[in-house]
Amino acid sequence: MEYLSTRGDETRVSFEQACLSGLAPDGGLYTPVEYPRIDPVKPGESYTSLATRILGAFAGDTIEPAVMAQLVERAYNSFAHQSVTPLSQIGPDRWMLELHHGPTLAFKDVAMQIIAQIYDHFLAKRGERLTVLCATSGDTGGAAAAAFAGLKSVDVFILHPFGRISPIQRRFMTSTGADNIHNLALDGDFDDSQAIVKSLFADESFRRDVRLSGVNSINWTRIAAQSVYFAAAQGALGADRSLRFVVPTGNFGDALAAYVAARCGLLNGLELLSAVNANRTMVDLMTKGKLARRPAVATHSPAMDIALPSNAERLLFEVMGRESDRLKNFYDSFGQSGEAELDDRVQGALNCTGVKAVSIDDDETAREMKRLLIETGTLQCPHTAVASAAARANPTDSVDVILSTAHAAKFPETVSEITGESPPLPARSEAFLAKEERFERLPNELYAVREAILKQVSKG
Repeated sequence: MEYLSTRGDETRVSFEQACLSGLAPDGGLYTPVEYPRIDPVKPGESYTSLATRILGAFAGDTIEPAVMAQLVERAYNSFAHQSVTPLSQIGPDRWMLELHHGPTLAFKDVAMQIIAQIYDHFLAKRGERLTVLCATSGDTGGAAAAAFAGLKSVDVFILHPFGRISPIQRRFMTSTGADNIHNLALDGDFDDSQAIVKSLFADESFRRDVRLSGVNSINWTRIAAQSVYFAAAQGALGADRSLRFVVPTGNFGDALAAYVAARCGLLNGLELLSAVNANRTMVDLMTKGKLARRPAVATHSPAMDIALPSNAERLLFEVMGRESDRLKNFYDSFGQSGEAELDDRVQGALNCTGVKAVSIDDDETAREMKRLLIETGTLQCPHTAVASAAARANPTDSVDVILSTAHAAKFPETVSEITGESPPLPARSEAFLAKEERFERLPNELYAVREAILKQVSKG
């Protein structure tokens, strides 16, 4: 199984190289040279068995099947539900895919726990140590901190926008007590943090000196791991049933995982609704074929406050016929002028992918949180409510599967203010509140982040 960059570097790399590198040297995103055909869920197959098969297909000969099975078992034995990502019915032909049963109560745990196991396996085999760098709009950082805490082969640096994530989200990142987890709070928004991460990856000498790797959704392994629960949902609801997945969307990684599952033959077709908040880049891209630079807007659903979704690049790569020069020119134009536009042929191909996008504002989000409480008796996080509102406003003949991406307790202030009820924190998470927080506040400057990382790495 080989991988290539979306930006044109002709070097083919293994799954191991793509996983440990994160971002390609030319600034592109790794994607499979060919998508593997994978058998759909077998009757009675467990989530861990399915994950072993799917991840094994993407790993190729870099990880033996028996070893992959062990890594998967270790990754998911800390989840609070034996199904890992269970379904719950909330109405006729309307289901929620619960992705918040991991250690930090968010869907990022599903991928991050297995990534940490795979990293540890590869690095132990190599006898090497890496520096992992990620930017987070709230959940990725906590999931990375929990997954990698205490691993001797990895130092993790997490960049988050100061004051723009919930206190619970922050504590999952900053309260591990692990010496290999380093939190940097930047004065800016998520896109600022993401831009600094990309700049550091583009700095070849820095990247080489600190042995840099990334676990944001730019890392292909994240996408591969997330494709598993789409396949599991299809199997649970019936291989022949037509499903529409409704995905709360920030960086477009989770939505892309559904596209990947479909490409691998794991779904009965693809009907995907990408639900965004007021940060409507994906809507403009899907409906107008335009990408325009704009500041991120702060909303009730902060993990989705992303103005430039990175994983849109992988989808554009496919609809451009994998013509990397065309894709590079598109993003170069955006980098120079802050705007880029698809031609009619590519726009037509994009409209034929089965992916649609819709924007839900804060008022609609709040109304949906109240409706869900009345209809189901459950408190839902604002990100889940964005997806539920999008599904409600855009009816379909298919069965709706709405991704519940985070536990309501991760956003207690917002949930309480809107619904009048306080979501209880699961007992398994209460220990985080009693621990001391550790993070360093920095200006939104590339140099400041670069020096902070170099200083810490030199100590090791």
